[in-house]
Parts: sequence; C-alpha cells; structure tokens
Amino acid sequence: MHKISEPAILYFGTPVVLISTVNGNGSYNLAPMSSVFWLGWRCIIGLGMSSKTTENLLRTRQCVLNLPSVQEAAAVDRLALTTGTDPVPERKRQRGYRFEPNKFEAAGLTPVAADKVSAPRVAECPVQMEATVTAVHPIGEDDPQQRWRIVTFELKIERVHVEETILMSGQPNRIDPDKWRPLIMSFQQFYGLGEQVHSSALAGIPERLYKTTLPLSSPEKY
Repeated sequence: MHKISEPAILYFGTPVVLISTVNGNGSYNLAPMSSVFWLGWRCIIGLGMSSKTTENLLRTRQCVLNLPSVQEAAAVDRLALTTGTDPVPERKRQRGYRFEPNKFEAAGLTPVAADKVSAPRVAECPVQMEATVTAVHPIGEDDPQQRWRIVTFELKIERVHVEETILMSGQPNRIDPDKWRPLIMSFQQFYGLGEQVHSSALAGIPERLYKTTLPLSSPEKY
C-alpha cells in the first residue's frame, strides 16, 4: 500500500560529480554534488546560489565535471562538509560546514590541466568532462522562501576524458557498463551499482543513433 509522504529531500539516487572551477585568485575549487542529469552532450546541474562553485561558474563560465567511481568515495566524503566561501554562509554553518581554501589537498586528489577550459581535471576520477556554461536558470521563483537560493546551469560538454579500463574492447567511444561503477548518492548515503538486473530493449538501439552534434576531433568508431 502506498502512503502519502513528504521527504525533506528527493535524492532517490543520482551520480556523484566533483565539479572543479577556478577561484577569483586563480586557485582551484572542488565541490561534490549530485543534482545532475545529461541529455546528449548537454548537462543540467543544480547548485545553491551561495556556493563558491556558483560564483565561479557565473564569472568564468567554465568547469570540469569529474565522475568518481566507488573507489573514490572516501575522497569525496572528505569534501562533504567543506566550502570555498569565506565567511561560511549561515545555512551551511548551521550544518557544520567549514571554510577550506585547498580543496584538492583536503580531499587527497590531484589537479591536472584540461584541454579546453581553465578549470582542472581530477586525475583520480575515471571520467572527466570539460564544460562551458550556455544558460543559467533560477529555480523556485514562485516560492518566496526559495527565490534566489537555487540555480540551474546548462552546460555544453566540450571534451570527455575516459579511463581506458572502462571502455568497451576495441570501441574507444563506448563506455562498458559492466566495467564502469559510478559513485551514487541516495538520500545522503553513498552507494555503487550492482550487477545488471534485467536486459533492456533500449540496449538494442545503436548508441550512434543518439548522437547529436558532438565536438569530436575524429570520426566516431563503433
């Protein structure tokens, strides 16, 4: 039997992303989040207006979306209660956040140069997506309590770097879902993916048929 419920959050399960951006002083910020979804090579992310990542995205219009695997869960967790904003916003202070100017060092992760954006990639993450901001949309403008507190960014993926061990054999443009184990956030807890539970009719559609206009430097090979 279904019952009416009012959960405080609706995080039923989404991938964790480490967003790297450049601060105003040229240092790097790194923030975990999981309000994200992709359509083709476009991505929508949701962030709080008071976050350092939001400030950096509005100023530079660039970032890297780094996808950790389950192996990087501890590193992600070391960033969970940190913020690059000083002073710490009141709502975050109430939740136990602290100011951390050296996010990569705090997490024990390694910044490496990106190809098309100024923000760094995270060397340890199996998937790294360089992106630029194409649109910004405030959320909750109809609610006085939420107005100017949440914003979504539409991002255009400019380049994708993938660890070769999670690619399909002989197919450099396809991720093998049996090898890729993304870190998942579900109701504030970390999870991974288990074994495939059922075959999918959608899997019979060649991935190339989903292709939109991609900034690939060479022809696709499937």
